[in-house]
Amino acid sequence: MNRMIPILVAAAVLIGGAAYFMMPQSGSQLPQLGAANAQTVENVDELGIIDMVMGEESAPVEIVEYASYTCPHCRRFHEDTFKELKAEYIDTGKVKFIYREVYFDRFGLWASLVARCGGEARFFGITDLIYEQQSVWTQGAPADIAANLRRLGKTAGLNDAELDACFSDGAKAQNLVSWYEANAAADQVQSTPSFLINGQKYANMSMAEFRRVIDAAL
Repeated sequence: MNRMIPILVAAAVLIGGAAYFMMPQSGSQLPQLGAANAQTVENVDELGIIDMVMGEESAPVEIVEYASYTCPHCRRFHEDTFKELKAEYIDTGKVKFIYREVYFDRFGLWASLVARCGGEARFFGITDLIYEQQSVWTQGAPADIAANLRRLGKTAGLNDAELDACFSDGAKAQNLVSWYEANAAADQVQSTPSFLINGQKYANMSMAEFRRVIDAAL
C-alpha cells in the first residue's frame, strides 16, 4: 500500500445468530488524518487501546511497525524479513518490537478485531495466521470475508462466544480507528509498512538495511 485512504466505519452486530456488519450511510467516511482527529482525541491512552509488544521492555532499540492486514507488502515483510528480525534481535533482547495496525479499509479493521480478540497472549500468533492466509480470507463479498476471519479466529483457539463479543463491540472498533489515526498523524505515517527505529522513521527495508540501522543504534 502506497498511501493512506479514508475508510468506512464498520461496526459489528449480531442478528439471528450470524455476524453481520453494519456499514455507514452513503458518503460517510472517517475523518482524514490530522486536524480532525486532534479535535476528538486529546490523549490516545484514554481510548483504552494497547500497543502489542514483543521483546524485552529494557531493550536498547525500539522498533514500531505500522502495517495493514490487507497490505501485500506487509504480508511479505512478516513472512520473510520479520522472522529474521525476531530471531536475531527481538529474541536476543536487543529490540523491543511494537506492532500498530493501519486501516486502509473495513476488512483490515475486522482483521484487527479478530487479532486482538485473543488478548496479548494470542495476538502475534493470530497475526501470523492473518498474513499467511491473506490471499484467501480477503476473497469474496463482505459476508464471506467476515466468515473467513471467524474461521481464522477459531483456528487460533477462539470460540464463537468470544468472536461474537469481539465482532459486536462497535465502541472498540471506533476507538481502534481513532487510535490508529492519532498515532499515524503524530508519527506522520503515510505508507505501509513503515517503521520507527528509536524514533526515526523508515520505509520498508531489507534485512541487510535493518541490520545496518539497528547495529548502528546498539
